[in-house]
Amino acid sequence: MSTLSPTTVPATAESACAAPSIAAGAPLDDEPGLGTLTLPGFLREVTERFAEREALVMRTTQGTVRWSYADLWERSMEVARALRARGVGKDSRVGVLMTNRAEWLSAVFGTSLAGGVAVTLSTFSTPAELDHLVKESGISVLLFERMVARTDLAVALSELEPLLTTAPPGTLRSTSFPFLTYLAMVGDATGHAGIDDWETFLGLGGTEPRELIEATAASTRPSDTAVLFFSSGSTSKPKGILSAHRGVTIQMWRFRRMYGLSPDDNVRCWSANGFFWSGNFGMALGSTLACGGSLVLQSTFDAAEALDLMDTERVNFPVAWPHQWTALEAAPNWDTVDLSAMHFVDRNTPIARHASVTTTYTEPGHAYGNTETFTITTCFAANTPDDAIGGSSGEPLPGNTVKIVDALTGTTVPVGERGEICVKGPTLMLGYLGTPLAETVDDEGFFHTGDGGYLDDRGRLFWEGRLTDIIKTGGANVSPLEVDDVLVAHPGVKVARTVGVPHDTLGEVVVSCIVPHEGADLEAERIRGYLREQLASYKVPRRVLFFRDDEISLTGSAKIKSSDLRELATKRLTAT
Repeated sequence: MSTLSPTTVPATAESACAAPSIAAGAPLDDEPGLGTLTLPGFLREVTERFAEREALVMRTTQGTVRWSYADLWERSMEVARALRARGVGKDSRVGVLMTNRAEWLSAVFGTSLAGGVAVTLSTFSTPAELDHLVKESGISVLLFERMVARTDLAVALSELEPLLTTAPPGTLRSTSFPFLTYLAMVGDATGHAGIDDWETFLGLGGTEPRELIEATAASTRPSDTAVLFFSSGSTSKPKGILSAHRGVTIQMWRFRRMYGLSPDDNVRCWSANGFFWSGNFGMALGSTLACGGSLVLQSTFDAAEALDLMDTERVNFPVAWPHQWTALEAAPNWDTVDLSAMHFVDRNTPIARHASVTTTYTEPGHAYGNTETFTITTCFAANTPDDAIGGSSGEPLPGNTVKIVDALTGTTVPVGERGEICVKGPTLMLGYLGTPLAETVDDEGFFHTGDGGYLDDRGRLFWEGRLTDIIKTGGANVSPLEVDDVLVAHPGVKVARTVGVPHDTLGEVVVSCIVPHEGADLEAERIRGYLREQLASYKVPRRVLFFRDDEISLTGSAKIKSSDLRELATKRLTAT
């Protein structure tokens, strides 16, 4: 009987002196808790099991919306019938440009029920980025939310191509977006002839037989294309990544197990992070629905409103980014809300320090993954002891294999040596848009991630960041993540990112960029002294720079573009 533990591959002729850096998870067939491996099958399975349970709750200006699992199925079926009326069938691409709201779920699941491919688009996109996403994705239908924060997306779309919002629906003929023929939106009517409102859109499916949708959903295969997600664009323009139903649903079922959730836990999950990021789709949406829980939706993050939602809706499973935890702790109602329902919240996050919260839970945060693998490849389950984790980024999950290679030669390096992380497994993408998978994997089927790290003799992966981000100073390699992990533990440090800045003789020098908490009294030399107590001297930054929140821009997934930060730090140093 498998223990789901990874194995390191025995030494071969390739490495006579030391075992090669290859570690494999248990066979996928041994993984417990996996259900149907298509999106329509996933939705049907959880609906049949949890039909009358609440699947989601959302506050609107008209009141509070609550859908049961049966409601989610029916609303998704309505979308599917409307899409079929618009000609959507197998492999048709449907763009979904919305915040976390009920219609986002019904649009994505509805697309899969109709046989289409859901293309999740970031609401953080600038007009130029939106132009790129719509062109690259080749969507035929775009379902969007009119107002996101202060942005009117109907106006933004019309500025990209005036024809989109002046031609009658179904008659769009745009040379800018040659495949796009139909737009519908959630929100107040715009007066644009080319955009249907949501009720009109749903009404299109009135004559489409349910039996056709049921048959389409039943015919979907795990190997079929399910979704098109885009990378966050932290290093370049976002890349379109196609994933199969099997890869997506494995992670949805798997995250339930990794978080230790069960139908008996009455899971209520809040997250303001976009479901259009694969991580949040799997972690928050997937794990919650897989265990019959309820999604407490918030369209855009507001810390005070989020705390009120957590209090009122008795949230016990919050999913947030580090800067959001910080904002929650600084919110004006922090001291007055009741968060005693919290359980699945890591004991090391700020929210665990709230006076009403008592928890010893540790989340499965020691993990490594990519959008190309639809999130996690390695991970430790919730509540794994620290000594088992050993500061690592997890062990290979069932079905996955990880190897470390020399980035220049592609040769597998011995255990413990640093190199490029390569992965393969059942959740690996079908390929990038416009690029066959064969051109992005090696002869053994491994995807070369561009990330640096190493494996130890227990098969644990240690991720050290992008290879391009590794700082080479005076002949030594410095992992910026190692420096940042020490920095964020310093009182008063809100955000810390370390980069290498070009230097005439050393190649690069280590520079740490810090955003302090409001009112914090931080000094560069004291920070450097603190780091000297915990790091080798060559890892201690030569310079420590302080920035305001508004000086450091984040991508939509809260990542900082290293190239931008390196340029910002270089300018600051040049000016001093």
